[in-house]
Amino acid sequence: MTDGLPFTAEQRLLLVRAIRRFATLKVLVVGDVMLDIFIWGDVQRISPEAPVPVVEVREESLLLGGSTNVVRNVASLGAGVFVAGVIGNDEPGRQVERLLKTDGIESDGLVVCGERPTTVKTRVIAQNQQVVRFDRERRVPLGPMECGRLLEYVRDRLPSVHAVVLSDYGKGVINGELMAGLRETVRPPGLPILLDPKVRPLDLYRGVTVITPNHHEAALLAGIPIDNDLGLLEAGRALLARLDCEKVLITRGKDGMSLFDREGSVLHIPTVARRVFDVTGAGDTVIALMALGLAAGLSAAHAAQLANLAAGIVVGEVGTACVRPEQLLEALGAGDSP
Repeated sequence: MTDGLPFTAEQRLLLVRAIRRFATLKVLVVGDVMLDIFIWGDVQRISPEAPVPVVEVREESLLLGGSTNVVRNVASLGAGVFVAGVIGNDEPGRQVERLLKTDGIESDGLVVCGERPTTVKTRVIAQNQQVVRFDRERRVPLGPMECGRLLEYVRDRLPSVHAVVLSDYGKGVINGELMAGLRETVRPPGLPILLDPKVRPLDLYRGVTVITPNHHEAALLAGIPIDNDLGLLEAGRALLARLDCEKVLITRGKDGMSLFDREGSVLHIPTVARRVFDVTGAGDTVIALMALGLAAGLSAAHAAQLANLAAGIVVGEVGTACVRPEQLLEALGAGDSP
């Protein structure tokens, strides 16, 4: 297992050039669209009705969540982005469309389904800590009609994109029918397909280029506990073999990331986070950077190092934050370089 940091001068130059190339790239994101609601407030007392804090609300924020948080990250990095997913015929769905429009992102790939609500996650934040989260959702697989419309959109957009991201939050969009259609559709040589998984039968995810589970998901997907270095190695190698993918990137929180490849090498990348306020959405940042890094011509190792750098930035902020190119360039000591 080799160490992926710190960067050499040559590596920094390589990463800087890739970041500056992001503006020329386009990414297609397919997955579970959500609306994130953040309720911000302060806690001064405990309720007399029950032993729970009373949050005095100061403000409320609405943000793109789930797969559309990946979309936000890609757009924030200066790249073009298309989104394919499902929303309900409801106000949260219309709010998702408005937020996309505000960010200059087309919503043509969103299929409106009157039989399921738009997934909404509401988080209550007080004193920079999450007090509670409540979800409104319907976790059932899409029907054939919705799958067909999503695949049609993918086929239309595929010739103009440089990478495809599949963002599975377990809400029903990433299912067997859709994955079978994607395997038949996404065939151009060299087009990376990256997948952020939930815990599902492994066959569902077979054949992607890179899979990016966190260490809990990796352990459950592989059926191997990850409580030491040996368990990590066994789980990573098992996922590579069973999924027939090129790379497995396991994100490990405070322990950084570990990148596995078919040749048997393992690259451990220690975290660069100086402080951790909130890990919400950090996985979305990781897969967005991996996709853009590979599309920009970086090796998987260098793309993972860049993703790790970005994750270290976003976990230092509260809520589903996005990283910008200038933040990455500054972190690399190249903020003013041509």
